[in-house]
Amino acid sequence: MKEIEFWFSIGSTYTYLSVARLPVLSREINVTFSWQPFSVRKIMQEMDNIPFPPTKKAKADYMWRDIERRAQRYGFSANVPAPYPLKEFDLANKIAVLGMQEGWCVDYVCATYRRWFQEGLEAGSEPNILDSLTEIGQDPKRVLKLVESDSIEKAYSDQTDMAREKGIFGSPTCIVDGELFWGDDRIEDAVWWLNSG
Repeated sequence: MKEIEFWFSIGSTYTYLSVARLPVLSREINVTFSWQPFSVRKIMQEMDNIPFPPTKKAKADYMWRDIERRAQRYGFSANVPAPYPLKEFDLANKIAVLGMQEGWCVDYVCATYRRWFQEGLEAGSEPNILDSLTEIGQDPKRVLKLVESDSIEKAYSDQTDMAREKGIFGSPTCIVDGELFWGDDRIEDAVWWLNSG
């Protein structure tokens, strides 16, 4: 099966749209997405890029309305504005890194984003973590202990370094044969590029 790298950070608002539709899209078009968590926040800070600061209310208002419209177009809901920015951004993503290593990353990311954008429960914080991990059959105590280990911290840092080396500057980003496609609205372009050979 063909594969597309899907680089994401839990904490990116537009990534919700991709996370909510990729599992179904993958089955429909027979393409595998390799889910790759990283810290987009670290890369954006290095670039001195603050996406939606408090001083840009009109831009933030537009973002929430845009997400709401696009979710409606895709056939699911977005209860916005959602809690933002995440207080526990790194914790949410380190759990995804552990999930990537153990094979439950996709289930966790889908569950935590659904609670964040449909129930208003902030990703990376309780009760989202407990409920999401329990839903996918993971022991929250075990997971939370493991994600504080040096090995997961290093893996998270390595993922972020890899994203930077690939030229990634935002989430979500798809990569096909070294070509970057940034944004939820470019996923179909990535699929087209993959199928075009």
